Amino acid sequence: MASAVQKSALLLCGDYMEAYETIVPLYVLQSFGVSVHCVSPNRTAGDRCVMSAHDFLGLELYTELVVDQLTLNANFDDITPENYDVIIIPGGRFTELLSADEKCVDLVARFAESKKLIFTSCHSQVMLMAAGILAGGVKCTAFESIKPLIELSGGEWWQQPGIQSMFEITDCVKDGNFVSMVGWPTLGHGIKVLLESLGAKVSSLKKNQASVLFLIGDYVEDYGINVPFRALQALGCKVDAVTPNKKKGEVCATAVYDLEEGRQIPAEKRGHNFFVTASWDDICVDDYDCVVVPGGRSPELLVMNEKAVALVKKFAEKDKVFAAIGQGKLLLAATGVLKVKSLLVFSKQKMHLEEIVLQTCTEWDSFSCNEF
Repeated sequence: MASAVQKSALLLCGDYMEAYETIVPLYVLQSFGVSVHCVSPNRTAGDRCVMSAHDFLGLELYTELVVDQLTLNANFDDITPENYDVIIIPGGRFTELLSADEKCVDLVARFAESKKLIFTSCHSQVMLMAAGILAGGVKCTAFESIKPLIELSGGEWWQQPGIQSMFEITDCVKDGNFVSMVGWPTLGHGIKVLLESLGAKVSSLKKNQASVLFLIGDYVEDYGINVPFRALQALGCKVDAVTPNKKKGEVCATAVYDLEEGRQIPAEKRGHNFFVTASWDDICVDDYDCVVVPGGRSPELLVMNEKAVALVKKFAEKDKVFAAIGQGKLLLAATGVLKVKSLLVFSKQKMHLEEIVLQTCTEWDSFSCNEF
């Protein structure tokens, strides 16, 4: 899909940045043809930054899990803000270091002076404070521990009304050219606001809301579920994730696969928890246009579950679209549909969203994307 005007984004990186808040916007923007440069101070293209998953694992505060690494594709010292439409700053502890780095603070200030879009999440709002650009009552949200600092810096704290838990939060806030999120649970709406702020227009050829069902289990591949799930939310789809033996509100563990230097195959590392959004007994195939089976090790569990196999067979019998990512094709093989269907099967763990979602949507003719 060609873009009428090429858009460019700058992703400001550092060690222990939040993996979701880095990977989801990176892959989504790339899928729409946006050029994304990933940079970090004192590092050059080809260097790597460590990424972490931050999630609540039964303790009072979130746990930080080192997952994998992101390879930078541009040099920090070569950056000119005028060449970009947005700067994206993920959350994570690296922002504490960057907020004391004059070059980084100046870079953010220059984006603000140029009225460029600034997209922050979780803890990265400290960069706005360091640059002195919240003064005057700019509305801002973040992880709640950052509230006193936002108010001390002259910003106006914003929080979604009626929320009892961080995981209930679905919204973000935009004030002028500043977009802020509380963290990765709000990425669906945050990416929607990001795309709209960059001028994207997404329309559906269907009268009714398009709907996609993800079939998952424990140790589903982290990005394989989260990137397409959040992206489809941003596109306005109804999206659900189910697993045979868990109810709505329970979680599935995810896994990240990191190809460490000198290893023959990627190392498996524990990722975020992923919330099941619907109970198995409430699922009706007629309510969905497509079923997606992400990779990881969860397909090994699902392929041994009669209910999971039967569900995919029902999608095939009703001539619905079904797609597999990575090892997800194991489940498709168990249903027998690989013998009679031409499928979209994706073998790479880290994939472009356009390959996962947009080609699937093109096949079932659900979306017309009027791009930037």
